Amino acid sequence: MSNLISIVTSSEKRRGLLILLNNGPKSLEEIKNSLHVTASGVLPQIKILEEEGLIIKEEKRYILTDIGQPVVYHLKPFEDTLAVIDRQKKFLQEHDLKALPHDFFLRIGEIQNMHIIEAEVEDSFEPHSWSIEMTLKSEEVAVLSPIVHPKYPQSFLFLARKGCDVHTILTKNAYSKIKNEYYEMLLEGLRYDNARLSICEDNIRFANTVTDVYFSLNLFTKNGVFDSIRDVVSYDSSALRFGKDLFSYYLDKSYPVSKDGSY
Repeated sequence: MSNLISIVTSSEKRRGLLILLNNGPKSLEEIKNSLHVTASGVLPQIKILEEEGLIIKEEKRYILTDIGQPVVYHLKPFEDTLAVIDRQKKFLQEHDLKALPHDFFLRIGEIQNMHIIEAEVEDSFEPHSWSIEMTLKSEEVAVLSPIVHPKYPQSFLFLARKGCDVHTILTKNAYSKIKNEYYEMLLEGLRYDNARLSICEDNIRFANTVTDVYFSLNLFTKNGVFDSIRDVVSYDSSALRFGKDLFSYYLDKSYPVSKDGSY
């Protein structure tokens, strides 16, 4: 088994070929074009994978075997996770990833093309201008947050007024703040059929926004401070799917707020 692990993971060409074949049979010409390799560069790797029984050639096209398929099924998430961690290792080491539900903590590799957007120090306590701009361009917005910024109720109301499908989940304490300090705006927002608000009583220790355009995540540092300066951001479809699944997870544990503000 250790020999098979080495064969699959020690060569970038072999890994790339296996993942490519996971999308369906490919001819040698298609393999060369997709992987940007020469025949002399890839044929030895094909032979090794054939000898291990992971791929076979049928009618001039290479396909995964029955044992090759489960290998690649687990290989792609492994590759994605390594890529995400390698790209943002320092940031991830400094922040409390385990605040995410366990299943989502293990799915961190789905936040492909993750990058960090950092605000200027003087703007540390303001919503990032890029997030406001991108959110206002979105048609669907889902927000999960344990914190309340003075501009959030106004943004929620603006999105509701312009017909955006907006749904926010707040913690119980965050909702109490909204209700006490922005009651009139809250009631107006709840009157719109396209605007929904829910309350989750879990101790949520991160903020998550996902739209039809982007995904963002704000985390606490390991020493318990909410990082309002740096946002994890991705526009990748897998990251949007991750964000929507994360929102749905908490929506299933939440209570809807009625139009009179009760829940």
